[in-house]
Amino acid sequence: MLTLWGALIEGPRIGRFDHAGRVVTLRGHSGTLVVLGTFLLWFGWYGFNPGSFINISKSYESGSYYGQWSAIGRTAVTTTLAGCTAALTTLFGKRLLAGHWNVTDVCNGLLGGFAAITGGCSVVDPWAAVLCGFVSAWVLIGCNKLAEKLHYDDPLEATQLHGGCGSWGIIFTALFAKEAYVNEVYPGQPGRPYGLFMGGGARLLAAHIVQILVIVAWVSVTMGTLFFILHKLKLLRISAEEEMAGMDMTSHGGLAYVYTDHEDEVKKQLGAV
Repeated sequence: MLTLWGALIEGPRIGRFDHAGRVVTLRGHSGTLVVLGTFLLWFGWYGFNPGSFINISKSYESGSYYGQWSAIGRTAVTTTLAGCTAALTTLFGKRLLAGHWNVTDVCNGLLGGFAAITGGCSVVDPWAAVLCGFVSAWVLIGCNKLAEKLHYDDPLEATQLHGGCGSWGIIFTALFAKEAYVNEVYPGQPGRPYGLFMGGGARLLAAHIVQILVIVAWVSVTMGTLFFILHKLKLLRISAEEEMAGMDMTSHGGLAYVYTDHEDEVKKQLGAV
């Protein structure tokens, strides 16, 4: 939601849509760095999900052979399965829709699966994690299609990924959280609600829908106001001239990736503006 308001208030990048309203793809300079960054996030997600447990050496009532370490292992498995399923679904889904392979879409699909499974990673079965990742890929693809229709430009797809897939993950947890896992991970509170499709009724689903609405409202009021103020003060976006020239030139004194004979000429033009 934070990026939603920032992108809505500032509008699309120059050249993102042509005069006829058609989408123009603005490619990044290095797919290799995108993949590297994705792998770093993938590695870090194991610290985020399994690493969120306070301790490992805690036995459950079912016996000393089964304890917190089992939940941590399950969390690592569900995280992996959801992310990989989302990545593969995005890979072949985009191939069918667009007619070509796109590594950036696969990376975002993977992260969308991770975002979706994070809320319920410790309380769902591995098979449910596969379903979570599969659906999250289509949620991301659908949100991107909707963004293009509405001429909404989020360069990182953060709203579609974290907002769309994250919301699906909250709903997913309310549908598939398993009673035994909920009682293990959150002990001492009998009668806790669990997944609707696992026989737990609709209480958890209702609570999670309220949670989504509260998050949307809170971020809209706080971040929407902040971005609007920054926009009015002209502190949120560079000038059109700087955007066209590129910030490597305007803020760092030169082209970072490709040197051309026109660099000095561009500097003079910027100095004259």
